[in-house]
Amino acid sequence: MRAHDSDMRGIWAERLTVRRHRAAAVLDGLYARSLAVFWGVEIGEECVFYGRPIFRRLPEGSILIGERCVFRSARWSNQIGINRPCMITTVRRGARLRIGSDCGFSGAVVAAATEIQIGNHVLVGANVTITDSDWHGLQPDARDEAGDSEAVHICDRVWLGLNVVVLKGVTIGKDSVIAAGSVVSASIPEGVIAAGQPARVLREL
Repeated sequence: MRAHDSDMRGIWAERLTVRRHRAAAVLDGLYARSLAVFWGVEIGEECVFYGRPIFRRLPEGSILIGERCVFRSARWSNQIGINRPCMITTVRRGARLRIGSDCGFSGAVVAAATEIQIGNHVLVGANVTITDSDWHGLQPDARDEAGDSEAVHICDRVWLGLNVVVLKGVTIGKDSVIAAGSVVSASIPEGVIAAGQPARVLREL
């Protein structure tokens, strides 16, 4: 009986937690859409927000998010461990950032200085960073200046694992998987698994 009672308490606790999280997602969704209106970010229908994201769009640029995307910014929303909210931003005037439909993000930073395009059905794992800029000049006397920037393209059905970093000028081909902790500094073809710092192709899928 004691084991049964314990199991029942666990079941009811899980149901209560699910309800609380659903209620929180409704409020977080209202907040996210209000923030998007303020910053001029276009969000497709049926997107879901767990926790409060950060949006920021500079003038003359654009941020477009497709339908049915999921953004997990709350620590409780992904048990692998999220250490920050989702941050979807442009960092220079005129930058373009486009996210397709049915994508998922967990504590991800996507920061466009020129152009970042993310396709459909892309999974962006916990604490991933995607940026198309060096942010600072490389030479010592130029590090208070804006760094070089080059467009990033992430094609359909790509999966970026935990803590992946995607750097400027990179294209990741459709269906490819980037293993956890990798740094993608050169383009990756479609349909492969890549890993390492810098990321290299390990095998075809």
